[in-house]
Amino acid sequence: MTSLPHGYRALVIGASGGIGEALSRTIGNDPRCGELKRLSRSVDGLDLTDELSVARAAAGLTGEFQLILCATGGLTIDGIGPEKSLRQISAEAMMRQFQLNAVGPALVIKSFAPLLAKRERSLMAFLSARVGSIGDNQLGGWISYRAAKAGLNQIVRTASIELARTHPMAVLVPLHPGTVATQLSEKYSGGHQRSEPSAAANAMLGVLDRLTPEESGRFFAYDGQPIDW
Repeated sequence: MTSLPHGYRALVIGASGGIGEALSRTIGNDPRCGELKRLSRSVDGLDLTDELSVARAAAGLTGEFQLILCATGGLTIDGIGPEKSLRQISAEAMMRQFQLNAVGPALVIKSFAPLLAKRERSLMAFLSARVGSIGDNQLGGWISYRAAKAGLNQIVRTASIELARTHPMAVLVPLHPGTVATQLSEKYSGGHQRSEPSAAANAMLGVLDRLTPEESGRFFAYDGQPIDW
């Protein structure tokens, strides 16, 4: 068990979303947490599709963090949901998926990873999705969203290698939260059981709490099981 230290500092990016709000609430109730910072588009004007906005948000923070969570992403963007077939591919819609679900998190890593603690274990995680797994894809469909999440996974994997050179005790991972009862999944759950945001938050934080630097750059589900790339 490699739990976070007492007095740790945490940051949740995307704190106003369903999962982000649940993560913020859970961390805020953790007696070990010394300080919690929240950033979101609705409250702070943080726009992950704007590089300057991301850089300004990071520049406004001081000190080191032991935990940084990026709980951003979108399945339906500008009213356009995931494709059901190749015929529905739109270049513009695909670019929007990559901009929000892959490029945005890459900018977060660029600007916020330097804020991770250097001399002690630190954690940085991004919400991914099992459908972003290439090896686990048995159904097809959802091409843009799948590809964008696969891109996010590769970005996090690559960044974890570089980050290890300056932050050898850091853990940088993508996490699959499961099917969570939020607005994002409401139209697409297909009758599948959905977990409450609070349960998903507790599960993911429990997984993170146990990860070691040797596991940085791997892809995990909310139950701690590794997911095929």
